[in-house]
Amino acid sequence: MFDTLSDRLSATFKTLRGKGRLSEADIDATAREIRIALLEADVALPVVRAFIANLKERARGAEVSQALNPAQQVLKIVNEELVGILGGETRVLRFAKQPPTVIMLAGLQGAGKTTLAGKLGLWLKGQGHTPLLVAADLQRPNAVNQLSVVADRAGVAVYAPEPGNGVGDPVTVARDSIEYAKTKLHDVVIVDTAGRLGIDQELMKQAADIRDAVSPDEVLFVVDAMIGQDAVNTAEAFRDGVGFDGVVLSKLDGDARGGAALSIAHVTGKQIMFASNGEKLEDFDAFHPDRMASRILDMGDLLTLIEQAEKTFSQAEAEKMASKLASSKGGKDFTLDDFLAQMEQVRKMGSISKLLGMLPGMGQIKDQINNIDERDVDRTAAIIKSMTPGERNDPVIINGSRRARIARGSGVEVSAVKNLVERFFEARKMMSRMAQGGGMPGMPGVPGMGGGPGRAKKKQKPAKGKQRSGNPMKRKAEEQAAAARREEAAQAGGAFGLPAGDQGKDFELPDEFKKFMS
Repeated sequence: MFDTLSDRLSATFKTLRGKGRLSEADIDATAREIRIALLEADVALPVVRAFIANLKERARGAEVSQALNPAQQVLKIVNEELVGILGGETRVLRFAKQPPTVIMLAGLQGAGKTTLAGKLGLWLKGQGHTPLLVAADLQRPNAVNQLSVVADRAGVAVYAPEPGNGVGDPVTVARDSIEYAKTKLHDVVIVDTAGRLGIDQELMKQAADIRDAVSPDEVLFVVDAMIGQDAVNTAEAFRDGVGFDGVVLSKLDGDARGGAALSIAHVTGKQIMFASNGEKLEDFDAFHPDRMASRILDMGDLLTLIEQAEKTFSQAEAEKMASKLASSKGGKDFTLDDFLAQMEQVRKMGSISKLLGMLPGMGQIKDQINNIDERDVDRTAAIIKSMTPGERNDPVIINGSRRARIARGSGVEVSAVKNLVERFFEARKMMSRMAQGGGMPGMPGVPGMGGGPGRAKKKQKPAKGKQRSGNPMKRKAEEQAAAARREEAAQAGGAFGLPAGDQGKDFELPDEFKKFMS
């Protein structure tokens, strides 16, 4: 969603690199480019004005003028200002002292409230809670049925006493759900309310009545991140008419310009708490302003990547794989079965393109990342699963006839099987070297990773002999002085510091060496 903004900002910062000092003209030009980038991204005009004013004031201050690298300092300022307009610190849910905690979802029709209720329920379930979804949208056709299906997919309970489609009182359903949750020991209640295609008094009154009936601990305004500036207007209307405590962004994986997401927190004064960035129920997480700012500036989001890996990978399995790679057999204990297991674990983390997008600097190869075919992982898995246990355990035995059989079984060309096996050997060798401390090929080892040197030592050039002077008279004087020093050394003692006459008199060879002297 923020690709266009990221590209414009990256191009702006490139012009600053290599400058030892920023002039007033440089600051003005940079501010102008950033202003254009924000406006093109559909960021609200008041937000842009405040952003640029703060940027100019700080850029002209001591933190930039006295910095060793002004370009990096300006980048730091832009990052901090982005974090500021995105809400500053991460906002977490407030839970009731006495369960159940009531969360009410509000927003326009089509914003994705019903699907988001399931995502939030699954997320809370993963946090150790027992959520209950409440079908209080009794107007939209099949809204109750949709919530039931979403709840079933998320593995959470649903309270839907009314069929909906215009039948039933949503205020009564919401009120009764609290007693039902207490009876069934649900500690979180998520109330899905009705929406409209636009702001009207009936919508506001119904949302306000449900709010008064259940006294929610959190009212979350769900906004479609793709609708542009109208998202800000809608948010302000809900804030004034019903009131809400936090914002949830849906459809953040869309291809719209995304400026609404950058504007809502600043305009409404309410922080963004969650973000939905995909169609799957798992594509949902807490919103971190600092991490989002890093993504926009192409600095990556390694913390989110690490958190996703921790959720997916087992510590015991990771240690088991590491021990196989670091074994004395050069990683040969690491088989294609292990490779397939690791690949499937990575697939559980999400799409490969999204994972790569969280790495710093990936914006420079954005087109290649977007063109990644996710089905390649499935094809690789099909090739490995078409092998016999013996072939997976020892791919060396895979000859021409075996490759042909594996290719027929997996529906690929023979060359694809050959390439997979070759890449596996290369990857295993590289990973084994890293695990044993050898580092990446062509790079020094990593300290503390199994005995590899911390830094590769630079090869010493052989020492040159003593230089002789080109002046014949000076050279003759140097030779005479050297001869005099040798004569003094011979008179004072031998080479081992013993008197010249006694050198070696009392020295006796060890028995094991005497046979070589006979």
